Amino acid sequence: MAPNETGPLLRVTDVVMRFGGIVALGGVSFDVERGQICGLIGPNGSGKTTMFNCISGIYRHARGDIVFEGKSTSGQPRHRMAGLGIGRTFQNVALFNSMTVRDNLLVGAHHRGRSGYFANALRLPVTRTEEAAAHDGMDELLDLLDLRAVADIPAGGLPFGTRKRIELARALIGRPKLLLLDEPAGGLNHGEVAELGDLFRRVRDHFKLSILLVEHHMALVMSVSEKVVALEFGMKIAEGTPDQVRNEPEVIRAYLGDSEDAHAA
Repeated sequence: MAPNETGPLLRVTDVVMRFGGIVALGGVSFDVERGQICGLIGPNGSGKTTMFNCISGIYRHARGDIVFEGKSTSGQPRHRMAGLGIGRTFQNVALFNSMTVRDNLLVGAHHRGRSGYFANALRLPVTRTEEAAAHDGMDELLDLLDLRAVADIPAGGLPFGTRKRIELARALIGRPKLLLLDEPAGGLNHGEVAELGDLFRRVRDHFKLSILLVEHHMALVMSVSEKVVALEFGMKIAEGTPDQVRNEPEVIRAYLGDSEDAHAA
């Protein structure tokens, strides 16, 4: 059955997540439209990463539904999410340090292979076709993310900002329709952060995908997002354009702080 091309790409409806007696998400709902960059903000402990983990299948929420391309993903195993079209990066960069940048990227293309064990063992033509397609996608990303010069270097010894771009490339080589970015500016210097907004727009436009972004760097979120959703204590406290959310009293109180600096963020 063809994917549903009407309505939002992602619809989160009344999602509840509990850890014992602690309610991490208390009935959160929002949409991410096709081609949209959506920021998800909130103070530490507000439920942002928990929501990412529910969307990407790491956690199974207790109530509510998550619908991607018109189909519920609730109960789907986490290893199916990449195949459905959901890619993700993490707060802590998780690369194979002893492997080259090229090989790290090829790991991200693994789920696109359909040839199976015996076809790979016998090196049948279908296997060579899939490998060629993966290498073409890798070359495209090496250029787009300025990784060509380090392509054959083990990832473990590279600067942190470069490692962040490698993880982004690995998520993109799987050709996701929705890209979840979990604190992509974390650990970067001011110059690297300043370049991220343009990079995210280029990625969105080049691959025709949607981005859901969790980030504490408010200037980045407000400059790149077309919609912002704010959480506090697992509850949604605001949703709208960056200007609407920036000026929402509950957001100012809970996250930005009641100051002139908050309004200038």
